[in-house]
Amino acid sequence: MSRIAFIGLGNMGAPMAQNLIKAGHTLTVFDLSAAALAKLAESGATVASSANASVKDAEIVITMLPASKHVESLYLGDDGLLAHIPASALVIDSSTIAAQSAIKVAQAAQAKGLSMIDAPVSGGTGGAIAGTLTFIVGGPKADFDRAQPVLAAMGKNIFHAGDAGAGQTAKICNNMLLGILMAGTAEAIAMGVKSGLDPAVLSDIISKSSGRNWATELYNPYPGVMPNAPASKDYAGGFGTDLMLKDLGLAAEAALHTRSAIPLGELARNLYAMHSAAGSGPLDFSSIIQPLLKKSGS
Repeated sequence: MSRIAFIGLGNMGAPMAQNLIKAGHTLTVFDLSAAALAKLAESGATVASSANASVKDAEIVITMLPASKHVESLYLGDDGLLAHIPASALVIDSSTIAAQSAIKVAQAAQAKGLSMIDAPVSGGTGGAIAGTLTFIVGGPKADFDRAQPVLAAMGKNIFHAGDAGAGQTAKICNNMLLGILMAGTAEAIAMGVKSGLDPAVLSDIISKSSGRNWATELYNPYPGVMPNAPASKDYAGGFGTDLMLKDLGLAAEAALHTRSAIPLGELARNLYAMHSAAGSGPLDFSSIIQPLLKKSGS
Protein backbone atom coordinates (compact mmCIF):
# COMPACT_ATOMS: atom_id res chain seq x y z
CA MET A 1 0.00 0.00 0.00
CA SER A 2 1.12 3.55 -0.71
CA ARG A 3 1.34 6.85 1.13
CA ILE A 4 -0.82 9.15 -1.01
CA ALA A 5 -1.35 12.89 -0.96
CA PHE A 6 -4.73 13.76 -2.47
CA ILE A 7 -5.53 17.38 -3.29
CA GLY A 8 -9.00 18.40 -4.49
CA LEU A 9 -11.99 16.83 -2.73
CA GLY A 10 -14.91 17.97 -4.87
CA ASN A 11 -17.75 15.88 -6.26
CA MET A 12 -15.26 13.62 -8.04
CA GLY A 13 -12.19 13.86 -5.84
CA ALA A 14 -13.87 13.01 -2.54
CA PRO A 15 -15.27 9.60 -3.57
CA MET A 16 -12.02 8.79 -5.39
CA ALA A 17 -10.12 9.46 -2.18
CA GLN A 18 -12.64 7.38 -0.22
CA ASN A 19 -12.00 4.41 -2.50
CA LEU A 20 -8.25 4.71 -2.00
CA ILE A 21 -8.78 4.54 1.76
CA LYS A 22 -11.04 1.51 1.35
CA ALA A 23 -8.27 -0.15 -0.67
CA GLY A 24 -5.89 0.24 2.28
CA HIS A 25 -3.80 3.22 1.16
CA THR A 26 -2.70 5.87 3.66
CA LEU A 27 -4.04 9.27 2.65
CA THR A 28 -3.11 12.82 3.53
CA VAL A 29 -5.62 15.23 2.02
CA PHE A 30 -6.10 18.91 1.36
CA ASP A 31 -8.95 21.01 0.00
CA LEU A 32 -10.18 24.57 0.45
CA SER A 33 -13.46 23.19 1.84
CA ALA A 34 -13.37 22.48 5.57
CA ALA A 35 -16.49 20.30 5.23
CA ALA A 36 -14.82 18.13 2.59
CA LEU A 37 -11.74 17.72 4.77
CA ALA A 38 -13.85 16.80 7.80
CA LYS A 39 -15.65 14.09 5.84
CA LEU A 40 -12.39 12.50 4.70
CA ALA A 41 -10.98 12.74 8.21
CA GLU A 42 -13.95 10.70 9.44
CA SER A 43 -12.95 8.02 6.94
CA GLY A 44 -9.41 7.86 8.26
CA ALA A 45 -7.50 10.40 6.18
CA THR A 46 -4.98 12.81 7.70
CA VAL A 47 -5.81 16.46 7.02
CA ALA A 48 -2.91 18.69 5.97
CA SER A 49 -2.71 22.41 6.69
CA SER A 50 -1.85 23.22 3.08
CA ALA A 51 -1.33 21.61 -0.30
CA ASN A 52 2.43 21.86 0.06
CA ALA A 53 2.32 20.27 3.50
CA SER A 54 0.21 17.37 2.22
CA VAL A 55 2.94 16.00 -0.06
CA LYS A 56 5.61 15.58 2.59
CA ASP A 57 6.77 11.92 2.53
CA ALA A 58 4.19 11.07 -0.17
CA GLU A 59 4.90 8.21 -2.55
CA ILE A 60 2.00 9.18 -4.81
CA VAL A 61 0.52 12.66 -5.34
CA ILE A 62 -2.96 12.91 -6.90
CA THR A 63 -4.72 16.14 -7.82
CA MET A 64 -8.31 16.63 -8.96
CA LEU A 65 -8.90 20.31 -9.72
CA PRO A 66 -11.47 22.33 -11.72
CA ALA A 67 -9.46 23.82 -14.59
CA SER A 68 -6.09 24.49 -16.23
CA LYS A 69 -5.50 27.71 -14.31
CA HIS A 70 -5.91 25.89 -10.98
CA VAL A 71 -3.50 23.13 -11.96
CA GLU A 72 -0.84 25.54 -13.20
CA SER A 73 -1.26 27.79 -10.16
CA LEU A 74 -0.88 24.83 -7.79
CA TYR A 75 2.12 23.13 -9.36
CA LEU A 76 4.20 25.92 -10.87
CA GLY A 77 6.21 28.79 -9.41
CA ASP A 78 9.09 29.01 -6.94
CA ASP A 79 6.88 27.83 -4.09
CA GLY A 80 4.58 25.63 -6.19
CA LEU A 81 3.78 22.05 -5.36
CA LEU A 82 6.56 20.71 -7.59
CA ALA A 83 9.11 22.31 -5.27
CA HIS A 84 7.82 20.29 -2.31
CA ILE A 85 7.16 16.82 -3.77
CA PRO A 86 9.72 14.13 -2.85
CA ALA A 87 11.94 13.19 -5.79
CA SER A 88 10.86 9.54 -5.70
CA ALA A 89 7.11 10.29 -5.82
CA LEU A 90 4.82 9.73 -8.80
CA VAL A 91 2.53 12.66 -9.62
CA ILE A 92 -0.92 11.98 -11.09
CA ASP A 93 -3.15 14.84 -12.21
CA SER A 94 -6.71 13.65 -12.83
CA SER A 95 -8.12 17.09 -13.58
CA THR A 96 -9.63 17.67 -17.02
CA ILE A 97 -7.54 20.49 -18.48
CA ALA A 98 -6.08 21.68 -21.76
CA ALA A 99 -3.51 19.29 -23.20
CA GLN A 100 -1.02 22.14 -23.51
CA SER A 101 -1.34 22.88 -19.79
CA ALA A 102 -0.78 19.22 -18.98
CA ILE A 103 2.35 19.20 -21.13
CA LYS A 104 3.59 22.43 -19.55
CA VAL A 105 3.27 21.08 -16.01
CA ALA A 106 4.70 17.67 -16.96
CA GLN A 107 7.76 19.34 -18.49
CA ALA A 108 8.23 21.43 -15.35
CA ALA A 109 8.00 18.26 -13.27
CA GLN A 110 10.52 16.51 -15.48
CA ALA A 111 12.92 19.45 -15.11
CA LYS A 112 12.83 18.84 -11.36
CA GLY A 113 13.43 15.11 -11.80
CA LEU A 114 9.82 14.16 -10.98
CA SER A 115 7.64 11.57 -12.71
CA MET A 116 4.20 12.87 -13.74
CA ILE A 117 1.24 11.62 -15.76
CA ASP A 118 -2.05 13.21 -16.77
CA ALA A 119 -4.93 10.87 -15.99
CA PRO A 120 -8.33 12.50 -16.58
CA VAL A 121 -11.37 10.37 -15.90
CA SER A 122 -14.67 9.45 -17.49
CA GLY A 123 -17.64 7.99 -15.66
CA GLY A 124 -19.08 10.88 -13.65
CA THR A 125 -19.84 11.02 -9.96
CA GLY A 126 -21.56 7.63 -10.10
CA GLY A 127 -18.41 6.02 -11.42
CA ALA A 128 -16.30 7.85 -8.84
CA ILE A 129 -18.46 6.52 -6.01
CA ALA A 130 -18.60 2.98 -7.39
CA GLY A 131 -14.89 2.89 -8.21
CA THR A 132 -15.60 2.14 -11.88
CA LEU A 133 -14.07 5.22 -13.50
CA THR A 134 -12.22 5.10 -16.80
CA PHE A 135 -8.73 6.60 -16.59
CA ILE A 136 -7.17 7.96 -19.79
CA VAL A 137 -3.47 8.36 -19.18
CA GLY A 138 -0.77 10.40 -20.88
CA GLY A 139 2.89 10.04 -19.94
CA PRO A 140 5.81 7.59 -20.04
CA LYS A 141 4.85 3.90 -20.15
CA ALA A 142 6.94 3.15 -17.05
CA ASP A 143 5.01 5.76 -15.05
CA PHE A 144 1.72 4.42 -16.42
CA ASP A 145 2.67 0.93 -15.23
CA ARG A 146 3.63 2.27 -11.81
CA ALA A 147 0.30 4.07 -11.47
CA GLN A 148 -1.82 1.05 -12.39
CA PRO A 149 -2.37 -0.39 -8.87
CA VAL A 150 -3.43 2.99 -7.49
CA LEU A 151 -5.71 3.82 -10.43
CA ALA A 152 -7.26 0.34 -10.19
CA ALA A 153 -8.55 1.22 -6.71
CA MET A 154 -10.62 4.01 -8.26
CA GLY A 155 -11.40 2.76 -11.74
CA LYS A 156 -12.31 -0.19 -13.89
CA ASN A 157 -10.82 0.72 -17.28
CA ILE A 158 -7.33 2.18 -17.53
CA PHE A 159 -5.93 3.26 -20.90
CA HIS A 160 -2.50 4.51 -21.90
CA ALA A 161 -3.17 7.09 -24.63
CA GLY A 162 0.42 8.16 -25.27
CA ASP A 163 2.89 10.79 -24.09
CA ALA A 164 2.22 13.73 -21.75
CA GLY A 165 -1.02 15.50 -22.68
CA ALA A 166 -2.38 12.54 -24.64
CA GLY A 167 -4.73 11.61 -21.82
CA GLN A 168 -6.28 15.06 -21.90
CA THR A 169 -6.58 15.03 -25.69
CA ALA A 170 -8.33 11.65 -25.74
CA LYS A 171 -10.66 12.72 -22.92
CA ILE A 172 -11.67 15.90 -24.76
CA CYS A 173 -12.27 13.99 -28.01
CA ASN A 174 -14.58 11.64 -26.11
CA ASN A 175 -16.46 14.42 -24.32
CA MET A 176 -16.89 16.47 -27.48
CA LEU A 177 -18.59 13.46 -29.08
CA LEU A 178 -20.65 12.97 -25.92
CA GLY A 179 -21.94 16.53 -26.08
CA ILE A 180 -22.80 16.15 -29.75
CA LEU A 181 -24.61 12.83 -29.36
CA MET A 182 -26.59 14.04 -26.34
CA ALA A 183 -27.76 17.13 -28.22
CA GLY A 184 -28.74 15.00 -31.21
CA THR A 185 -30.54 12.44 -29.06
CA ALA A 186 -32.44 15.24 -27.32
CA GLU A 187 -33.52 16.67 -30.67
CA ALA A 188 -34.77 13.32 -31.93
CA ILE A 189 -36.72 12.48 -28.77
CA ALA A 190 -38.20 15.98 -28.49
CA MET A 191 -39.38 15.87 -32.10
CA GLY A 192 -40.91 12.43 -31.54
CA VAL A 193 -42.74 13.54 -28.40
CA LYS A 194 -44.09 16.64 -30.14
CA SER A 195 -45.33 14.33 -32.89
CA GLY A 196 -47.27 12.28 -30.36
CA LEU A 197 -44.85 9.39 -29.73
CA ASP A 198 -44.29 7.86 -26.31
CA PRO A 199 -40.71 8.83 -25.29
CA ALA A 200 -40.03 5.41 -23.75
CA VAL A 201 -41.22 3.57 -26.84
CA LEU A 202 -39.27 5.85 -29.16
CA SER A 203 -36.14 5.49 -27.04
CA ASP A 204 -36.48 1.71 -27.12
CA ILE A 205 -36.86 1.77 -30.89
CA ILE A 206 -33.77 3.98 -31.29
CA SER A 207 -31.70 1.88 -28.87
CA LYS A 208 -32.35 -1.19 -31.02
CA SER A 209 -31.87 0.60 -34.34
CA SER A 210 -29.10 2.41 -36.19
CA GLY A 211 -29.47 5.55 -34.06
CA ARG A 212 -28.59 3.77 -30.82
CA ASN A 213 -25.99 5.42 -28.60
CA TRP A 214 -24.86 5.77 -24.99
CA ALA A 215 -27.62 8.26 -24.18
CA THR A 216 -30.48 6.06 -25.41
CA GLU A 217 -29.01 2.98 -23.74
CA LEU A 218 -27.83 4.35 -20.38
CA TYR A 219 -28.54 8.06 -19.91
CA ASN A 220 -31.85 9.00 -21.51
CA PRO A 221 -32.51 12.76 -21.46
CA TYR A 222 -36.31 12.46 -21.18
CA PRO A 223 -37.74 12.37 -17.60
CA GLY A 224 -39.16 9.05 -16.46
CA VAL A 225 -37.73 6.86 -19.22
CA MET A 226 -34.82 5.68 -17.06
CA PRO A 227 -35.49 5.93 -13.30
CA ASN A 228 -31.81 6.24 -12.36
CA ALA A 229 -30.86 8.80 -15.01
CA PRO A 230 -30.48 12.46 -13.90
CA ALA A 231 -33.42 13.35 -16.18
CA SER A 232 -35.69 11.44 -13.80
CA LYS A 233 -34.25 13.30 -10.82
CA ASP A 234 -34.94 16.86 -12.00
CA TYR A 235 -31.56 16.76 -13.77
CA ALA A 236 -29.73 16.78 -10.45
CA GLY A 237 -26.32 15.14 -10.07
CA GLY A 238 -24.59 13.58 -13.03
CA PHE A 239 -22.44 15.76 -15.29
CA GLY A 240 -23.33 19.44 -15.17
CA THR A 241 -24.09 21.59 -18.19
CA ASP A 242 -21.31 23.98 -17.19
CA LEU A 243 -18.84 21.08 -17.02
CA MET A 244 -19.84 19.98 -20.51
CA LEU A 245 -19.48 23.58 -21.68
CA LYS A 246 -15.99 23.69 -20.17
CA ASP A 247 -14.96 20.49 -21.96
CA LEU A 248 -16.37 21.69 -25.28
CA GLY A 249 -14.37 24.88 -24.78
CA LEU A 250 -11.24 22.76 -24.29
CA ALA A 251 -12.10 20.94 -27.51
CA ALA A 252 -12.32 24.28 -29.30
CA GLU A 253 -8.89 25.24 -27.90
CA ALA A 254 -7.42 21.94 -29.11
CA ALA A 255 -8.98 22.44 -32.54
CA LEU A 256 -7.40 25.88 -32.85
CA HIS A 257 -4.01 24.50 -31.78
CA THR A 258 -4.13 21.63 -34.29
CA ARG A 259 -6.04 23.49 -37.03
CA SER A 260 -8.79 20.85 -36.84
CA ALA A 261 -12.30 21.41 -38.17
CA ILE A 262 -14.98 20.65 -35.55
CA PRO A 263 -18.21 22.13 -36.94
CA LEU A 264 -20.47 19.89 -34.84
CA GLY A 265 -18.31 20.37 -31.77
CA GLU A 266 -18.59 24.15 -32.10
CA LEU A 267 -22.34 23.90 -32.66
CA ALA A 268 -22.69 21.78 -29.53
CA ARG A 269 -20.59 24.30 -27.57
CA ASN A 270 -22.90 27.11 -28.66
CA LEU A 271 -25.99 25.10 -27.73
CA TYR A 272 -24.67 24.38 -24.23
CA ALA A 273 -23.50 27.99 -23.85
CA MET A 274 -27.03 29.23 -24.57
CA HIS A 275 -28.48 26.60 -22.24
CA SER A 276 -26.11 27.66 -19.47
CA ALA A 277 -26.83 31.36 -20.04
CA ALA A 278 -30.54 30.59 -19.61
CA GLY A 279 -29.82 29.44 -16.05
CA SER A 280 -29.31 25.71 -16.57
CA GLY A 281 -25.59 25.59 -15.85
CA PRO A 282 -25.88 23.52 -12.64
CA LEU A 283 -28.28 21.01 -14.22
CA ASP A 284 -27.11 17.76 -15.77
CA PHE A 285 -26.08 18.23 -19.39
CA SER A 286 -28.94 15.97 -20.58
CA SER A 287 -31.23 18.88 -19.65
CA ILE A 288 -30.33 20.25 -23.09
CA ILE A 289 -33.65 18.63 -24.09
CA GLN A 290 -35.67 21.09 -21.97
CA PRO A 291 -35.74 24.06 -24.37
CA LEU A 292 -36.51 21.67 -27.23
CA LEU A 293 -39.66 20.47 -25.46
CA LYS A 294 -41.10 23.94 -24.97
CA LYS A 295 -44.16 24.78 -26.99
CA SER A 296 -43.91 27.47 -29.64
CA GLY A 297 -44.30 30.91 -28.13
CA SER A 298 -43.66 29.75 -24.57
